[in-house]
Amino acid sequence: MRSSKSRSRSKPNRNRPPSGGNVINRVFDSSGPEGKVRGTPQQIIEKYNQLARDAQLSNDRVATENFQQHAEHYTRLLSEAQREIDARREEQERFNRERQAERDRERAERQERESNTPEPEAPAAMDPAPDAFEVADPSDGDGDTLVETPESQPRKSTRRKPRRKSSGDAAPAEDDSATAAAE
Repeated sequence: MRSSKSRSRSKPNRNRPPSGGNVINRVFDSSGPEGKVRGTPQQIIEKYNQLARDAQLSNDRVATENFQQHAEHYTRLLSEAQREIDARREEQERFNRERQAERDRERAERQERESNTPEPEAPAAMDPAPDAFEVADPSDGDGDTLVETPESQPRKSTRRKPRRKSSGDAAPAEDDSATAAAE
């Protein structure tokens, strides 16, 4: 009996990054000539470069070239992901600059509107009639140009009544009439 799931003859896990994925930190399984190499693209590149150096030391030109091609594949993958990240970053920065410029324009327009708006005028102070106050002319020979005001008169001293002591105290309280007579 056959399974209800259809099987694809192509490889389902092609190690291709999904669109929008973070390729730089993604872990890949690379099936190279020496077996699987697992890690981030940078780790895989370093591993294949090391295998290529080892193959070169053992004078195996075919294996060296093979490892270098595998390393180059992941180098291209990494550089493409980095270009996409840089493009997204530049787009975000451009968007942020445009937003900031728009905010600055709005702020300038708002300040301009506020500066052009006339402020409400304060009510004008009433000017007294010129004859309402008599201006003393020092040439009158009258010498006394000062007017007596209540503030200039001497203050009367007011004596406060002493507090009555509570009934528990032994000292007798003063008579209110005696205090009033003393004043």
